[in-house]
Amino acid sequence: MSTFDNPFDANRRLHGGGCSCGRHVSEAEHTRDAQLQCVPVEKQTEEKRYEGVVASAVMRAVFPHDATRRAFLKSVGASTALAALSQFFPLSTATDVFGQGGAIEKKDLKVGFIPITCATPIIMAHPMGFYAKHGLNVEVIKTAGWAVIRDKTLNKEYDAAHMLSPMPIAITLGVGSNPVPYTMPAVENINGQAITLAIKHKDKRDPKSWKGFKFAVPFDYSMHNYLLRYYLAEHGIDPDTDVQIRAVPPPEMVANLRADNIDGFLGPDPMNQRAVFDGVGFIHILSKDIWEGHPCCAFAASKEFVTSSPNTYAALLKSIIDATAFATKAENRKQIAEAIAPANYINQPVTVLEQILTGTFADGLGSVQRVPNRVDFDPFPWESFAVWIMTQMKRWGQLKADIDYAAVAKQIYLATDTAKLMKEVGLTPPTATTKSFSVMGKTFDPSKPEEYIKSFAIKRV
Repeated sequence: MSTFDNPFDANRRLHGGGCSCGRHVSEAEHTRDAQLQCVPVEKQTEEKRYEGVVASAVMRAVFPHDATRRAFLKSVGASTALAALSQFFPLSTATDVFGQGGAIEKKDLKVGFIPITCATPIIMAHPMGFYAKHGLNVEVIKTAGWAVIRDKTLNKEYDAAHMLSPMPIAITLGVGSNPVPYTMPAVENINGQAITLAIKHKDKRDPKSWKGFKFAVPFDYSMHNYLLRYYLAEHGIDPDTDVQIRAVPPPEMVANLRADNIDGFLGPDPMNQRAVFDGVGFIHILSKDIWEGHPCCAFAASKEFVTSSPNTYAALLKSIIDATAFATKAENRKQIAEAIAPANYINQPVTVLEQILTGTFADGLGSVQRVPNRVDFDPFPWESFAVWIMTQMKRWGQLKADIDYAAVAKQIYLATDTAKLMKEVGLTPPTATTKSFSVMGKTFDPSKPEEYIKSFAIKRV
């Protein structure tokens, strides 16, 4: 269920996965069950959207299990449930605080981004007026690579940034840099990546035949690196000894594929679709088919920025929330593609971006695929996402020390818009921020991270 969906609908699921309408366990079930006449969530006013974000967070806390929430709603009805919840939690007050905020401490901001579709809400908020709507003058700055994003943010050249979801964890723990407390208040996108291979390998679809391949990923501390390693290892390929994996900035991936410097990459779009567009590669598998609903990129800021400019921070988050809400609707995707295509943003043909955002795309093998949730947008930062990421850091030897997985996840991923604003008015943030999920058919229980690591045959631990 999206953060923007109705939390008082007994037929919708609060937690990740499911179909595009939120009423089914999978998109396949959605398609088969057409007689239900699923419809998208009705258009919301800004006030209703903020109220929905707050209510959704509260319902996640009160009913961490969907079955319990559904049973409760079906027994008493949505109106009674809302009235009962309002008796114990001032939804209107929290919504007012969220919607209004205090005086903005700093209106002129710099936000760095990498020119990929994962950054869509951060980028589109500039040309489409979402920052200005909330009283901010934001300069979005195209940046060459993730190490540069990290360093410019740490040096305070950027006030906030588009980051890979593992980066705030790595920065906070001092993995690859000096430790600096960071927060990840919002996930930028879910899904939206792919393994793309050079066209010469179109007959090598079995990963067991990939020994000796050279792969690129955007950064060592990225979902791309961890998903590629996971995928290879599940097929019996040791990612450290059987293949080479190197960090390549996303804008350089297609050129390296064309020059035969690499055999493939697990990268963000538009690089996958651009490789198809240029005739140099094909899409082997979408990342959603490795882990449906996985996080990728994130909106991140230092704790210092959050605490020193809380109203600016709130306005920035509201801008991102509004942009994300707009991006979740399929009917807006072509308009967004036009907005983010220019050279100062993603610098790609509109056709390429439309194929990515609408989910109707050429795969490079002569077929047109229709995958509506190839990329999607939902800002809720589940703490269990952070725990999974840390298990992979540990599995592959990036993280040496023993850590309290749950505590670190809570420290970094709990700084959400709703949780922060609830604290400001003296309320307790939602606690239902973990969930189990499946990666390539293997269930992940966030309460047992060490057991999860030990279960893998291929690892560096």
